Amino acid sequence: MAVQAPAQDTGGGKPEAFRFVQELATELSQGTVEVPGFPDVAAKVQRALADPELKADRLLRIVSVEPVLAARIMQMANSAALARPGGPVTELRTAITRLGFELLRSAALSYALEQLKRAPELRNIARPLHLLWQRSVGVAAICHGLARRVAPSMADTALLAGLLHSVGRLYILVRSSRHPTLFSDPGSYQCIVRDWHAAVAQALLENWKVPEEIVRAVAECDDPGRDCRGALDLTDLLATACLIAAHRNDPALLETQLLHTRVAARLALKSGDCEALLRETDGDLEALRSALGT
Repeated sequence: MAVQAPAQDTGGGKPEAFRFVQELATELSQGTVEVPGFPDVAAKVQRALADPELKADRLLRIVSVEPVLAARIMQMANSAALARPGGPVTELRTAITRLGFELLRSAALSYALEQLKRAPELRNIARPLHLLWQRSVGVAAICHGLARRVAPSMADTALLAGLLHSVGRLYILVRSSRHPTLFSDPGSYQCIVRDWHAAVAQALLENWKVPEEIVRAVAECDDPGRDCRGALDLTDLLATACLIAAHRNDPALLETQLLHTRVAARLALKSGDCEALLRETDGDLEALRSALGT
């Protein structure tokens, strides 16, 4: 997929916002998009999992150098939210094998976010980082629940897509910590996020060599005009999960949105279905947060 930057450099006429947007444009054009402070081991895991010749021993070596990440993988492998057949896992090699690639990516991402939140240089954005991650976990839980209902084979991939759907916003948030005056101008900041997060996410995920279906879902889930023909896919699930998460506290508005949104119609969802899904999701959410260490 070719990364398309926004047609206009959103700056809102403000010098600081304009400089920030120019930096984003340069990074996109040069293919240098990487979350500042993102742990090397987490990025290595993401790229290693894209190798079709990857051997378990190589992955084990990468993970073993970081005990916190190894512990997170063990925690997820034994989690009630992500239960797999078999008894408790006591060895890291077994945990890696049991989880599979998508959940290993999820483990690496949750580990990386926890490290970012603790970074001294990002202390001024620790609260926004926490809220962004909590929202991502909520969307991931809904996306996972939707997939279990309509496409069980996609459940782990749907969970990962949900966790990654705000990675462009994450990048912009972390980068903006170097431009503190942006936070005193919420309008300009939100315009930048709105116009740039999808292109940034696409570039970042392609740099990590995340599977194309996930890249496409994250890049297109906010696009109401996307082509919805063909078989139900991951983008449908993620777009619907984002819609439900955004309006979960307003059932009447959610029902209206479902009636007028093509992607939700493809899943044949009604308000009652969403209420049942959210009840199930609420029951799983704490277990999922525990599994992800959030």
